[in-house]
Amino acid sequence: MGQFSGKVALVTGGNSGLGKASAISLAREGAKVVISARRSEEGEQVARLIKDDGGEAVFVRADMAVKADIEALIAQTVEAFGRLDFAINNAGIEGTVFVPTADYSEDTWDAVININLKAVWLCMKYEIPHLLKQKGSAIVNMSSVAGLVGGPVGAAYHASKHGVIGLTKAAAMEYAPQGLRVNAVAPAVIRTSMTERGGFHNPELEPTLIAMHPLGRFGTPEEVGGAVAWLCSDGASFITGHVLAIDGGFLAR
Repeated sequence: MGQFSGKVALVTGGNSGLGKASAISLAREGAKVVISARRSEEGEQVARLIKDDGGEAVFVRADMAVKADIEALIAQTVEAFGRLDFAINNAGIEGTVFVPTADYSEDTWDAVININLKAVWLCMKYEIPHLLKQKGSAIVNMSSVAGLVGGPVGAAYHASKHGVIGLTKAAAMEYAPQGLRVNAVAPAVIRTSMTERGGFHNPELEPTLIAMHPLGRFGTPEEVGGAVAWLCSDGASFITGHVLAIDGGFLAR
């Protein structure tokens, strides 16, 4: 019997990386988890991992670029388990990295903003009415250190992650009187398929990037997943509107 026994959590982008780690962390604390992503095979594999570990999970395919998918996802979550206690709005894409603003593609800009920011708002729009029915409910939105500082990761990525922080703080203020907590996490470089695609682990670049993290290494998905679960817990019951950096000291430089 974990601390989240009887609770239900939804994790978008739960098929890999930070979402997968968050789903597993929540499930190990007893939550029933709904995993959502576009890639069904990977999502089903995560659900099976949780079940094999003694937890309870289902996969629901949804495309965060499609409003109807998002609305249906929340409805199916509540239909599957009868309630919603925790929403982890994690799904995101990197877009084009290391491309200057003046050279950035409009199509890529639209895609990144739609997935990383608009979809987070749409998820919250349909999650919040259900979350307000439960005591101790919480939202954790996935931002990034790129949402707190500038840099060359890509104009749309920085803009979207800054936007997630603004959205998080606005919702936290709006719903605090009703007991709903809304926070964000801001990881630095974490070893995931996204950072692999972005070229962060290129042998020529990696030493420079590691040197920007005072702890001398990149983070792991499990470290982010543990922080996400903690923000949902009673241990964080007096925390809302906060952005938790999981950054190995990156922002302390």
